[in-house]
Amino acid sequence: MNIILFGPPGAGKGTQAQLIVKKHNYFQLSTGDLLRSEVKKNTELGNKIEKIISKGNFVSDEIVNKLIKQTVGSLRFRDRIIFDGFPRSIDQSKHLDVILKEFSQKIDIVISLVVPREIIEKRIIGRITCDKCNLTLNEYFNKEEIKLHPCGEDNFVKRKDDNLSIVISRYDIYQKTTKPVLDFLSKNSNFHEIDGTLEIEEISAKIDTFLNV
Repeated sequence: MNIILFGPPGAGKGTQAQLIVKKHNYFQLSTGDLLRSEVKKNTELGNKIEKIISKGNFVSDEIVNKLIKQTVGSLRFRDRIIFDGFPRSIDQSKHLDVILKEFSQKIDIVISLVVPREIIEKRIIGRITCDKCNLTLNEYFNKEEIKLHPCGEDNFVKRKDDNLSIVISRYDIYQKTTKPVLDFLSKNSNFHEIDGTLEIEEISAKIDTFLNV
């Protein structure tokens, strides 16, 4: 089954997606990772993307839809995709349906993580990611895990878009343009809301109940 993990920036979608990948052998399709990968390639498109996200803005639907289609089309196996951070607009939602139908796929479960803005701010400001394995931790909440990480503490880096002013900007944009997508996705019969302020293990356990049905 294919899954959409929905929620504001910093809600914990990436963390839960990584856990699903490890437990259930899924493929995590993260729009954030796709965009950052393009930036690292230093292409013309990558430079354009970097300018947009460094200001806390969302990349255009046209760019994101193109990257999503390329990725879904190149996957060796399907029916086990986690869409992390996509769709973020009604247009993206409709385009996703078109992409999935083209590859004989559909969305089976929609999971929305609900987290208030003040918690989001604390999570994002302290967020750091391992440049080698892509593991995301928080420098305030995961000090011991960071020190003991196999890839080495020095490999953790802070994303350029993780600062307070950008966090507020991204959250406001989410509320204005992305929140309506929730109404669209909630029409799915397997739509579920989860309190994103719970412990990581508690959220993961709730998600597992949906996947093991």
